[in-house]
Amino acid sequence: MSRRIDIEITSINGPTATWRAAGARQPKGVLNVSLLASGFTVGGTYRAEIEQDMESIEVLSVAPPKTASPMDPRNERISILVPEQKGPDVQVIYAPKGRGRRDDDRSDRGSRSDRPRSGGPRERKSSDGASRPARGARPTSDRSGADRAPSDRSSSERPTSDRPRSPRASTDRDGSRSTDRRAPRGAGGARPAGPAQPPVTTTFRNALLASLSAEQLPVAEQLLRGGMPSVRQAVAEQNRNAEAQGRPTINAEVIDRIAEELLGKTNLAFWKDRAAGAIGAGKELRLRDLRAVVTSSKTVNLDDEARVQHKELQSALNARVEALRTEWTAKLDRALENSDVLEALRLTIRTPEPTTRVSSEAAAKIVSMTSAALTAETSPAMWKEIVNTAVESPVRRLIKPVGIPADAECSALAVKNAGSIPEFAKLLGMKVPPPPPPTKPARPVRRTPSPRRS
Repeated sequence: MSRRIDIEITSINGPTATWRAAGARQPKGVLNVSLLASGFTVGGTYRAEIEQDMESIEVLSVAPPKTASPMDPRNERISILVPEQKGPDVQVIYAPKGRGRRDDDRSDRGSRSDRPRSGGPRERKSSDGASRPARGARPTSDRSGADRAPSDRSSSERPTSDRPRSPRASTDRDGSRSTDRRAPRGAGGARPAGPAQPPVTTTFRNALLASLSAEQLPVAEQLLRGGMPSVRQAVAEQNRNAEAQGRPTINAEVIDRIAEELLGKTNLAFWKDRAAGAIGAGKELRLRDLRAVVTSSKTVNLDDEARVQHKELQSALNARVEALRTEWTAKLDRALENSDVLEALRLTIRTPEPTTRVSSEAAAKIVSMTSAALTAETSPAMWKEIVNTAVESPVRRLIKPVGIPADAECSALAVKNAGSIPEFAKLLGMKVPPPPPPTKPARPVRRTPSPRRS
């Protein structure tokens, strides 16, 4: 798609002339002298219609500069003076929408204990002038049909709109809590801020783009947008448009060669921006995002500045992981001291790091505690909860239950988990089944787009 710019003729070399954008420092390209009108001069400014592709800029036509309109020979213009905006003398602030009462009403009217109770409940008048009792004086009925006075209601029967609702939260591996998107709105109508996302700056990418030539700039932009597939797709689309319009196509091999030379620089600039954002976020950044930035450094060739960033991020990651490992070890020791079987099993399931392993002494104590807790005298509810937690623990095959309660559900649960805890098969007199296969995360199903109907 063509567009118009102002160009300046810098020199003439036979049938061609060099030009540059008005106000630029270096020549931008060449054009045919036949496109220039008679009487042109070197250093003059003209209007040109250009078309830019990924290789160069082509000048389609050149027109003389704009002159004064014949309707305005003295080049006079009428300026429109916009009056200064002045705010209202009285500023009105509306209360946010909500079902609860406003704080200013409670502060102005005082608490219920400070209100005078003489005269009984207040009365309100309807539109026809007849008085009717206040809303708070209406009798309420329970399920049995008996009327009760408002003062007899307990605190648990008050409207739920007066209670502050706490947002749902989920706990990450590092113990940080992320607020759910369905959290209640605040006083200004906006939702509270969720988990801190990894900020990404554009400092290093902008510096890279500023150092490239005009031919490399569109290629680098496509690389930053989507890598080599984005460059090849843009070249194919441009060639299709050129063939449809009868214009010459560009050489895809040359563009691929330029993209391969710039790929390492663009990847390094993008990683530097991610690292700078992670360093700026500090402790507010989630552990999983920090680990992702550190791990992605293995896919790029780091320079001296990037190595300094990587060293700082690696030190921060090691410090946070070590703090989590120390806290996890203290919780596990506390659970073993208190003989809390369920808590000890849950801690072995969820470790602070995938590489963290339970020590042999702690594993032996957990196995002994779990085996002693699984007896026939244990309540069926507690017995089933311990079994369901133990089958997910890494020490499950070492557990030796003492007995099974006389309950149908407990027996069915023991048969189901005999592959994970082989001792169940010996207690039931059955052959030990093979262990269950490891669970793999389900891959997302790719849906093929349906053809459009004409």
